[in-house]
Amino acid sequence: MIRLTLVCGTMLAGAFASGQEAAARELRVSGACTGAIHCFDSLAAAAAEANRDTGTGWITIRVGEGSYREKIAISRSKVRLIGSGSARTKLHFNAVAQTSRAYHRDGWGTPGSATLTIDANDVIVSGMTIENDYDYLANDALPDDAKNKIGNPQAVALLTDIHSDRVSVRKSALVGYQDTLFANGKRVHITDSLIAGNIDFIFGNGMVLIERSEIRSRRRASATHGEPFQSFIAAPSTLLDQPVGIVFYRSRLTREAGVPDKVVALARPWHPTTRFADGRYANPRAIGQVSFIDCFLDAHIAPDHWASMNGTARDGTMSDVFRPQDSRFFEQGSVGPGAKARDIGMPANGFGDIAPIKRIIFENWPGRR
Repeated sequence: MIRLTLVCGTMLAGAFASGQEAAARELRVSGACTGAIHCFDSLAAAAAEANRDTGTGWITIRVGEGSYREKIAISRSKVRLIGSGSARTKLHFNAVAQTSRAYHRDGWGTPGSATLTIDANDVIVSGMTIENDYDYLANDALPDDAKNKIGNPQAVALLTDIHSDRVSVRKSALVGYQDTLFANGKRVHITDSLIAGNIDFIFGNGMVLIERSEIRSRRRASATHGEPFQSFIAAPSTLLDQPVGIVFYRSRLTREAGVPDKVVALARPWHPTTRFADGRYANPRAIGQVSFIDCFLDAHIAPDHWASMNGTARDGTMSDVFRPQDSRFFEQGSVGPGAKARDIGMPANGFGDIAPIKRIIFENWPGRR
């Protein structure tokens, strides 16, 4: 049912605007609509109504208190998705990459797993929790040779997809474990929010500015014996011709109970496997960019701060190793128990001042500076 609503949402009954310039519209989502006009008992129905609207004005979807187990896609520009507060309005679903290929246009499981997909410009999410509640810990606790262990446990909460730009997330929570936030479009601005996860939980090739937010590392169910890191916060795949990737500014890097000291890396470089004329291998132009500027680092951050990441070699094996020293990783002004870093020979590259970063990200973005 969820999949039919997502893919065939335009089949739902309801009014829609004409192709002319439209005034701002407001839709409501509530469990107590009782036949009220422009009121829907599911977020999927309201999103489908908004996606059908061919006008050019803003549409606001006000989501009442409650827990909405739905899988939603926003494909219309100028949509505001306004909840009643992140503790009172929750959108959640439990799709996982290994079984979510049918949800994606190209059959890719990781983006197909997203609870909320935004594939449009000028979308605002405020006052909501967006969660992928796939039971990652239960799968993580299984032995590696268990027949029922899922090998692709990525489970995205929010995907900003390839046609998205100028996406704003305010006073909200993005919650998952592996791959919580997938920035696969252009620009995203996140303020006064929570992002929680464990493995590469903020990743992609988009430009993301995260300000005044909490970045919460979550625990693993299985021990990582002999490995220097238990988890990784960011995994940028920024293309070389893009100067800015994922930026954390004046944010707090915290941990939930059960996360040990010195086991979490700030970032590792993701080189996505890509098909080229001469083969399929890790993209050599994905020289990830990430910056941590004036952030608080708790004691769970590992002394090395940065980690390497394996990628697909030309022979198809995961044997290519991409080092942080060859990436565009930058840190300045860190404080807290995890702030002191071991010297691993990182080059001094990146913006030390937030001003040029904001100029790049906020160019032609009304209301941002």
